[in-house]
Amino acid sequence: MALRKLKEKVLEMRRDGMSYSQIKAVVKVSKSTLSLWLRDLPLSDSRIRKLRDYSAVRIERCRNTKAEKKQSRLSAVYKKVSSNIGKLSDREMFLCGLFLYWGEGSKTNRYSVEITNTDPAMIKFTLLWFETIGINKEFLVVRLKIYKDMNKIKILEYWSKLLNISQSQFRFHIKKSNQSDITYKSGFGYGTCSVVYWDRDKGEYITQCLSYFKNYFL
Repeated sequence: MALRKLKEKVLEMRRDGMSYSQIKAVVKVSKSTLSLWLRDLPLSDSRIRKLRDYSAVRIERCRNTKAEKKQSRLSAVYKKVSSNIGKLSDREMFLCGLFLYWGEGSKTNRYSVEITNTDPAMIKFTLLWFETIGINKEFLVVRLKIYKDMNKIKILEYWSKLLNISQSQFRFHIKKSNQSDITYKSGFGYGTCSVVYWDRDKGEYITQCLSYFKNYFL
């Protein structure tokens, strides 16, 4: 009885246009048994062509070809922009930092300078920019915001080594929720990092720089 039901299921899948490999992925039947059961149900030429065109191997080959073409195209673009941008001068670094601060910096406390992001490269650039405006990283406070199921020790070691900043300068804010609960995880592997420098004069200086930009563009 069980064998008959299994055969009926195989015949039904064949009538739906499934190939041997597709059927074998669903039911555990040998190829010789399938050949016997399906000898009177050959696939049409059009169906065979369609299965061939959309086979997993063919799709993977097509996907790899597209990926290679995309990477080649992006490599050419990267080479071009590398030539266009070149090495940044101190003035260009200064202006880049101000525009970054305009978008990502804290503007609620004029007694501090603070930039927050999850991108390690952006935080590294922030430290370089701080140097151009006379901020010594030895006086920074680094705040890390992470989820409670993240590895605090591993994250602390990562940021401390990356930024070359003493672990004693770090502070943690641990959220009550888990990282595993969020659907958007891209770029959040090491939490959110904020670099903070407390200084009224520097805070007011940057605030006035941003005011200059606003007046300039308006």
